[in-house]
Amino acid sequence: MRVATFNINGIGARLPALLQWLDETRPEVVCLQELKAPQEKFPEAAINDAGYGAVWHGQKSWNGVAILARGSTPEELGRVLPGDAEDVQSRYIEAMVGKLMVACLYLPNGNPAPGPKFDYKLKWFERLIARGAELVASEVPVIMAGDYNVMPTELDVYKPERWLDDALFRPETRAAYARLVGQGWTDALRSMHPGEKIYTFWDYFRNAFGRDAGLRIDHLLLNPVLAPQLRKADVDRMVRGGEKPSDHAPTWVELDGCF
Repeated sequence: MRVATFNINGIGARLPALLQWLDETRPEVVCLQELKAPQEKFPEAAINDAGYGAVWHGQKSWNGVAILARGSTPEELGRVLPGDAEDVQSRYIEAMVGKLMVACLYLPNGNPAPGPKFDYKLKWFERLIARGAELVASEVPVIMAGDYNVMPTELDVYKPERWLDDALFRPETRAAYARLVGQGWTDALRSMHPGEKIYTFWDYFRNAFGRDAGLRIDHLLLNPVLAPQLRKADVDRMVRGGEKPSDHAPTWVELDGCF
């Protein structure tokens, strides 16, 4: 079973690339971020025609998350990260796909830091850590996948010395991610590539992709029930090099068993 996460950076502009990738790779579950489309503009018909059911939480111009399932429709469990009733940003959705619980997230960028956006990022992270503590202890398999907007270590960023003051690499952000993973989650990509520079994002500027000047900011975390089923994890780099690409590449895990 393949589960992927993909920050699509505008599903309207990237729909052809998304459909091509779905046709070529056929993952069973896909978590999408940055739909940048209101709820009614999600291309449900095209996704259905590709063989996928979907649940999504859209937002005009910004944010937006979705969970796709091949051959079925995910059973939505919730579309708001608990902890702040006034937060209206579309950044989180949970669903069951068969027996697998899927949490799809788009953690705030937080720049410029310090400042109000960075404060929001850290508060959102605290809410995720609280929800993570519940999910990591679940008796069912759980995957928490998405764009976390954090490079956990120096291995996860090209020229880390240039990123010291960035919200994605500040000590507070990295410490929050470490606390989350420390609950008992397995960072699947790093687990499968422990000493490798492996990136999931390349900026559009300065030929970043051509120079492999990337970041690892898209993560798939597995709870202890699911982690023993992990067999592979990788990044579909070729998608980033395609026509009108997102600045992210799909990142995925392969799991044993039927969920």
